[in-house]
Amino acid sequence: MLRGLYEWTMDLAAHKNARWGLALVAFVESSVFPIPPDVALVPMVLAKRDKAWAYAAICTIASVLGGAFGYAIGYFLYDSVGLPILNFYGYTEAFESFASRYNEWGVWIVLIAGITPFPYKVITIASGVTGLSFPVFMIASLVARGARFFVVSGLLYWFGPPIKRFIDRYFGILSILFMVLLIGGFLLIGMIKL
Repeated sequence: MLRGLYEWTMDLAAHKNARWGLALVAFVESSVFPIPPDVALVPMVLAKRDKAWAYAAICTIASVLGGAFGYAIGYFLYDSVGLPILNFYGYTEAFESFASRYNEWGVWIVLIAGITPFPYKVITIASGVTGLSFPVFMIASLVARGARFFVVSGLLYWFGPPIKRFIDRYFGILSILFMVLLIGGFLLIGMIKL
């Protein structure tokens, strides 16, 4: 099943609307969607390495704009929209503790979370709820998300064929490893009190 999804995603990368799909995933991931845009970015770059930088730019811009939407959710709609999203992901208690210290370290938190697999939507909403300076938030988001997506795209651009062959050969093992790391990451985040 996962092999079919992988091959479908590789085929989708050649579709004329692939860029819009990538932009949509990157946008919604920054505010409400649980799947990172890397899931679309990686196969798209592997399928069309000459478009690596364009895909990284699309991912970065859409993610930062999605981050601004997440900020707006936190700033304007925390009680009616933000809180239910945090409840859905089980981050409410950790978020309340986190928000009380947030502005002191906000720029560093945005930078670190923007690069790492930490759910970026939590940071975007937290930035709005706590009133982190919007220009500071946007600059930190642009730097962090740009670094993440351009590094991923760059590695795939320079080492693409060997990485694609490696993925094709060991897809089953890599799928299992990815799922274990993904589930383990969510469990670890759930156990850590921020």
